Amino acid sequence: MSKGALSRRARKIKPSPTLSIDAKAKAMKSAGVDIINFGVGEPDFDTPGYIKKAAVKAIQDGFTKYTPVGGIVELKDAVIKRLKDDHGLSYSRQEIVISCGGKHALYNLAQALFDKGDEVIIPAPYWVSYPPIVELAGAKPVIIETREEDGFDLDVSALEKMITPRTKAIILNSPSNPTGSVFSAKTLRQMGNLVQNHNCYVISDDIYEKIRFDGKKPVNLLSLNPKLKEKVFILNGVSKTYAMTGWRIGYLAGPADIISALTNIQSQSTSNPTSIAQKAAVAALNGPDSFITKMVSVFKERRDYIVKRLKAIPDVTCVKPQGAFYAFPNVSAYYFRGYKGRKITNSIALCDYLLEEARLAVVPGVAFGDDRHIRFSFATSMENIAKGMDRFKEALKKLS
Repeated sequence: MSKGALSRRARKIKPSPTLSIDAKAKAMKSAGVDIINFGVGEPDFDTPGYIKKAAVKAIQDGFTKYTPVGGIVELKDAVIKRLKDDHGLSYSRQEIVISCGGKHALYNLAQALFDKGDEVIIPAPYWVSYPPIVELAGAKPVIIETREEDGFDLDVSALEKMITPRTKAIILNSPSNPTGSVFSAKTLRQMGNLVQNHNCYVISDDIYEKIRFDGKKPVNLLSLNPKLKEKVFILNGVSKTYAMTGWRIGYLAGPADIISALTNIQSQSTSNPTSIAQKAAVAALNGPDSFITKMVSVFKERRDYIVKRLKAIPDVTCVKPQGAFYAFPNVSAYYFRGYKGRKITNSIALCDYLLEEARLAVVPGVAFGDDRHIRFSFATSMENIAKGMDRFKEALKKLS
């Protein structure tokens, strides 16, 4: 097929760099190369047994047919209960849609909400898929930078200056991928006041909300200001919290009329999420939190170790992540250095160098909107982290 046969949108959109790097690392490992993969964005824990049993039971019971497009009632009710228990928020089934992962829910929401000429404000560093999803809907991503010295918290006064009559939505992700930062309660309250005075929506991506290291309950814009319910969408899923990335179940809560339109769009693409995975998600959301507690404890130990190792490397800085399972060190002091004729000019060049010379798979910060950084996922064993930090330190030492 010639390149000219492709649509403009297909030619414009690039593949997810995190998934591409993960695939490349896995291919090299399969070929016998000793790769340490820090690129993967999924927990390295197995899905809890009680969730698997629910899926097996669904198969044995013959629950293998089509379901309602927007999800089974049992799962919607489990989501409603979670939102009530975790945030004190009340939703009806008409205000909930179940999709094939959080990314799918966000994509469908963008298709239902955005038009050509609309603007969507996205704080950077951002999850790699936010801008492409906005662009695929015909809208324009408008990037607002957050600062490392502020812990990547959002300057709401600067944000307000970026809002125009074309602003349709603002996307918030806390804890953040890639920084692990958590927006402060002060920032979220200021955001609430801001949204009350402007005609735009907020999309609160809460996919990492249970993976935070301060022992506090999840909090988002709406739990602090429930009056904004008609202006806020809550995006979440079971992928990260329950180590269920491959099960592909996400959900969205929001105004019923937009959820209805979104469900219609879903009906013309994927139809319903997998019936078996939905039953597993019911078990996950209604089950105990002991698995989450244990997983977060392990991630916290790894977080403390990897940040300590990164900060001990000359000219590397790293904000201590408050949640998720990523470290996002600033490595720009090593740009414009070289090794054996190879020049490191940016985060992509550094990541290529690390993959080929140190056998480390990490993600360039430019993919997240900040070329000064690279992202390490510490969703891997402590042994791998220790060995990887040794390799990383030696690889940087070779650059001159």
